[in-house]
Amino acid sequence: MADKVAVIQKPPVMLDRSATIALVVKTIEEVAKEGAALAVFPEAYVPGYPAWVWRLQPGRDGALNNELHTRLRENSVNIARGDLKPVREAAAKHKITVALGIHEIDSEFSGTTLYNTAVIIGSDGVLLNVHRKLMPTNPERMVWGFGDARGLKVVETPMGRIGCLICWENYMPLSRYALYAQNMDILLAPTWDCGEEWIATMKHIAREGGCWVVGVGTALQGKDLPANFPERKRVVDDEDWLCDGDAVIVQPFGKIAAGPLRCEKGILYGEIEREAAARSRRSLDVAGHYSRPDIFRLEVDRAARPPVDFRD
Repeated sequence: MADKVAVIQKPPVMLDRSATIALVVKTIEEVAKEGAALAVFPEAYVPGYPAWVWRLQPGRDGALNNELHTRLRENSVNIARGDLKPVREAAAKHKITVALGIHEIDSEFSGTTLYNTAVIIGSDGVLLNVHRKLMPTNPERMVWGFGDARGLKVVETPMGRIGCLICWENYMPLSRYALYAQNMDILLAPTWDCGEEWIATMKHIAREGGCWVVGVGTALQGKDLPANFPERKRVVDDEDWLCDGDAVIVQPFGKIAAGPLRCEKGILYGEIEREAAARSRRSLDVAGHYSRPDIFRLEVDRAARPPVDFRD
């Protein structure tokens, strides 16, 4: 039996948490009416991927970088405060699993550091997993801290066991293997990457892991940035494509099932059959019969890494 997945690559309301969460809720309602059991949103969707880090220089453009980061921090998601409550309620109301990329603020310790985080919300509204990106890429390290491995987990959902790696985490072989070894049916790959090389990676992972792969970036042009975006014309031209989107669904063993949806601000729908993942691993199961644990060993430390341990 197959379930429908909705892969969303509409632009967010950049640097506006409340408006983007409202858009997420509206989109969940839309895809649920189309029969989707899973909705997948891109990397850092709330309140939008910081594309300016690839276009501005840290020194020369320091003042603008500081202003943008301040806006980003003010509109980041505080999970403990309940910022995701509307999304969780929408998931429960429409009985749909939701994967959403967010800028998460560290509200427990510094109150300032941001993380590139992917959350998976169950069809009952329960927060199933919170995964912080392990390694921000190049200039992203000016925006996000390094996550620990608490969220390097595969979770059970009505349409299968779901894991998630964010953008270039998918190029980290040991991260992939850590998820393969948890009987994963579906890998979600929210990203800012796009193009033929990225799609080839999605196909490779589906073949290597014997799992469904869902990749999606935000299809975004310069004109999608709001008029109040600081020094907007200095950062982008209206017709620039900052990211093509390239939403794609790949079936186990590497054949594309739907997409890619390129340079189109919309939703890609496709069907996922859970059992197809297990069937595909009959001949190649890299965490099972095709492994050599007598030769190779992988240890994953999923303990929390807090900056301080208070003992009262």
